[in-house]
Amino acid sequence: MWTGVALLSELNTSPLLYVNNLRLRVGGHDWHHHLQVLPGELVVVMGASGSGKTSLLEALAGFLPIQSGSILIEGQAMEQLPPEQRPISLLFQQQNFFEHLPVIENLQLGFPKARPNAAQWQAVLDACQLLQVEGLLQRLPSELSGGQKQRLALIRTVLRPQPVVLLDEPFSALDDAMRQTAGQWLKQTIKVAGQVALLVSHRQEDADTLADQLLLI
Repeated sequence: MWTGVALLSELNTSPLLYVNNLRLRVGGHDWHHHLQVLPGELVVVMGASGSGKTSLLEALAGFLPIQSGSILIEGQAMEQLPPEQRPISLLFQQQNFFEHLPVIENLQLGFPKARPNAAQWQAVLDACQLLQVEGLLQRLPSELSGGQKQRLALIRTVLRPQPVVLLDEPFSALDDAMRQTAGQWLKQTIKVAGQVALLVSHRQEDADTLADQLLLI
């Protein structure tokens, strides 16, 4: 296991995400995290059930209070900011679609004022085609399978114009072939955009094929 701290100290590039001695307490459990992530890097977060993987994402996004430590994104402290003011895009396991709106409007809601520009919307359409959901845009979420919802939620989350992307088991409903396709799309998109991503997974192959850093907790 490595968190990149030693390697980053040898580089001139500043981390986009810096988690400094973060302490979390949930129930009777205490967790400590220290992590530095460069632009374009993807961190796979692994650990047993109940080890605090989801809690880490919730703390970074502002939904779980921290005991001590700091969270810096592009050098700016996040600890005192509410979730809606943090430059973070988070994919919950529940995916959180508005059930009364068609898929196309759910996708548009990921952008400021629900109005993606032409380049942003073309990226969405290209991703929909690659992940084989391009024919679903006029459907309601209730008409979709679990795997279809997961692919669409992944597209909406990753392509939002936010520097930090947090993904909680984003491939759990996908078969192996689509999991590989979605993973490679995610890794390439993060790299090109200069974002960072933390991806919670139980699958070792995700760490083997996608991780620039592996965080075991």
